[in-house]
Amino acid sequence: MADPQEHPADQPECPSGGGGLLPAELRAWMLLLAATGAVEQRLRTVVKESLDVSHDEFLVLCLLAEQPEGGLRMTRVAELLGRPKTRLTYQIACLQHAGLVTRRSVCGDKRGVEVALTDKARQLLTEASAPLAQTVTEALGRFMGPEQRQALCGLVPELAEESRTDQGAPRPFSTPS
Repeated sequence: MADPQEHPADQPECPSGGGGLLPAELRAWMLLLAATGAVEQRLRTVVKESLDVSHDEFLVLCLLAEQPEGGLRMTRVAELLGRPKTRLTYQIACLQHAGLVTRRSVCGDKRGVEVALTDKARQLLTEASAPLAQTVTEALGRFMGPEQRQALCGLVPELAEESRTDQGAPRPFSTPS
């Protein structure tokens, strides 16, 4: 198995030249997926070490963490994460067993179930946020070269505009010197 610590120069280049069959949008999407996969691979270990949950359970926690005060219906969580409801039910049960989420019936809907973070989960996420964010930044810096950044800017033109207006600001996708 490849060492995830390898430097990108040690790895074969991602085929991203413009001479292929794919239009720019699909090529950019594929490059984005490759970068996302690399970040997820690095993040899995840090998530397990810092929060003692799976990556999929971590995604549920992150989604719930972005909710103001209440929670979300389980059907909405499944929809937003693109997960089957049966798989989500298992993940929520694991998170509930760990004391990280609560489940309650939705008022007026016998079948509806709302899930929310516990104070324990909020505390854990607060403590783990800095190392997790650093992991994401480092992984993107390692795996997103100039071609990937250019493709991403082609897919999301607002990023290209921001990079032109924030010339002095540090770039989150820049490789450390």
